[in-house]
Amino acid sequence: MAKKTIAQAGPASFQGKRVLVRVDFNVPQHEDLTISDDSRIRAALPTIKYLCNAGARVALISHLGRPKGPSEAYSLRPVAARLSELIGQPVPCLPHCIGNDVSQYVASMINGQVCVLENVRFHPEEEKNDPEFARRLASNFDVYVNDAFGTAHRAHASTQGVSQWLRPALAGFLMEKELKALAETLADPARPFATVIGGAKVSSKIGVLENLLTKVDVLVIGGAMAFSFLKAQGRQVGKSLVEDDRLEYCRQLEEKARSRGVKLVLPVDVVCAPEMKAGVPVTVASVDAMPADQMGLDLGPRTVQLIREALKDARTVLWNGPLGVFEIKGFDGATYALIDLMVELTKRGCQTIVGGGDSVAAIEAKKVSPDAFSHVSTGGGAALELLEGLDLPGVSCLDDAESVASTTGRP
Repeated sequence: MAKKTIAQAGPASFQGKRVLVRVDFNVPQHEDLTISDDSRIRAALPTIKYLCNAGARVALISHLGRPKGPSEAYSLRPVAARLSELIGQPVPCLPHCIGNDVSQYVASMINGQVCVLENVRFHPEEEKNDPEFARRLASNFDVYVNDAFGTAHRAHASTQGVSQWLRPALAGFLMEKELKALAETLADPARPFATVIGGAKVSSKIGVLENLLTKVDVLVIGGAMAFSFLKAQGRQVGKSLVEDDRLEYCRQLEEKARSRGVKLVLPVDVVCAPEMKAGVPVTVASVDAMPADQMGLDLGPRTVQLIREALKDARTVLWNGPLGVFEIKGFDGATYALIDLMVELTKRGCQTIVGGGDSVAAIEAKKVSPDAFSHVSTGGGAALELLEGLDLPGVSCLDDAESVASTTGRP
């Protein structure tokens, strides 16, 4: 995961160079197509500003949504307009991402200028990682920079294929930050190292569980997936979501944790309801006495206290996946309590890492700043695959790092 960064290359490497930067500008929008959350645009600013200050001519490429061909609804023009406001200079959105108009515009740019290329997914060749399409993307540029960690798990033309035609291929600051926080923490965490894994299904987290079990001291299981573990122990779980075909795996994982000396924390009480709906009557029940006609939708107060005790001495905490159905009021208690605990642990000097996806959505719903944690990942699927120990195509294709530190020169 040690990849050469733009800072390691140094500002002189970009003077007068045409630099193609893959960013993740897949941002949410209002009905009128204005940007409703510009955090992904802001996350790319350090890389953009560094390259501009170094005298590069910067072209940004990204996808937005899942268009089926060119569409006004998926144009990156609103993104370019917002970026223009953020960096204080005009940022045009070119009508295409390949072709003569791109070649001519990039050739006419002056050092320090920025443009946005139109949505790369307007071309089906992008997701097919078509070599000829990747060659055409690369043909107008001298340097490739990937700063889109959120798409690094995809072997697409703009995330991996273009590097076959364009060198050097470097990591931007956001990519560097993500790899340091996730990969380096997994490689050498401050101990005790605890991880909290939630979400709906065991099957979606098997790779993560297998990889982390070899590294952690404490493993907390929450979310609906916890009910598969409880049923595997022989408990009655009512109408809770259970993957019956994963019960044997749950038993095996519990035995592996025991044999490795990993402290495994499972729920001792849960918040139940007859249906997953706001305003319904709820019952807090022991996992030994769950009502047969109800489903577990959140962890109970005794379990929250158990988690607090398990994490109190941790020096590294990694969290991926909500502990309950936090989107519905009444079933958000455990997830929000964990967020509060992690904020508290961060203040005490614990390294706290939020592994993307629904965990980030929960932080946003609770209106807690990402700065309250050591690191909040911008990548859902990419973070998950990295936690599984898998190679990310958008990372492995980049130039390997040099031995010197790669953080000098950051704006």
